[in-house]
Amino acid sequence: MKIAVFSTKIYDREYFEKYGKDKTFDFSFFETSLGTATVNLSKGFDAVCVFVNDRLDKDTIEGLASMGVKLIALRCAGFNNVDLETAKKNNIKVVRVPAYSPQAVAEHAMALILTLNRKTHKAYNRVREGNFSLNRLIGFNLYEKSIGIIGTGKIGAAFCRIALGFGSKVIAYDKYSSEDLKNLGVEYRSLQEVLELSDILSLHCPLTPETKHIIDAAALATMKKGVMIINTSRGALINTRDILDALKEEKVGYLGIDVYEQEENLFYKDLSESIIPDDLILRLNSFPNVLITAHQAYFTKEAMKEITQTTLNNIRSFEKGEALENEIS
Repeated sequence: MKIAVFSTKIYDREYFEKYGKDKTFDFSFFETSLGTATVNLSKGFDAVCVFVNDRLDKDTIEGLASMGVKLIALRCAGFNNVDLETAKKNNIKVVRVPAYSPQAVAEHAMALILTLNRKTHKAYNRVREGNFSLNRLIGFNLYEKSIGIIGTGKIGAAFCRIALGFGSKVIAYDKYSSEDLKNLGVEYRSLQEVLELSDILSLHCPLTPETKHIIDAAALATMKKGVMIINTSRGALINTRDILDALKEEKVGYLGIDVYEQEENLFYKDLSESIIPDDLILRLNSFPNVLITAHQAYFTKEAMKEITQTTLNNIRSFEKGEALENEIS
């Protein structure tokens, strides 16, 4: 079976070659992302393996179908970049990796909180320059602060446990509450109450039409002045223009994001010698209380192993005609 792997980085190839040693599949690795302009690269392949920034819209999927591709294997959990209706019409199966070390993402969310709060990134640079002053490095205790969590799936649940370990008061919103989390001390509230009561707000919900721009001007207006907002889920959960206004007005005291609305044009690329045309992210970077990482929350050895092995198992099941446990219907 021939598989075209798009948006390939060195580490992707390393893990696929490590865990695909049985040579069951014939992989071809492409650094470029998959979209309408590159769909011709899939000619002669049985399946494509794609990541979060590949664009599998109607035209791309129809192009895949015309070339005989029968499987789209996502090596990620999210699938908002795939036109599922067109895939179904063209008899192309779509599989994903529904869970891969939720602790990795949850731990990164807490790392963003601690870094923004205690300003360790600034302290590190100061000390390297011989500046041992503590001016403007003051933070606050997480103990007894209200940490709000939107979305208590596997990642959100892992984050709840971490936050409880700091002695924080954890409040959460999800359509489906967890009795296990309640027993640990998590208090479920309405979305409006979580927005209003949180000192720190961490987003762990999927991107759907319902959750797109869940953090917008109206939501921000209800929050505490100086609130910290963390997003390690999907960029479009936050309306970037609205959050910029809130930062400028000092309504938002801290912002930590590992995802960004227009990240497909930026993330996973070295643009250090380029002129970045995205004015919004340049404005975000200009704020001293904003911390941006480039979609690396998932990036641990354990998560990469799980992603690779699950992807390979998904492809094997398809090849054997078995039921696809991780098919997106």
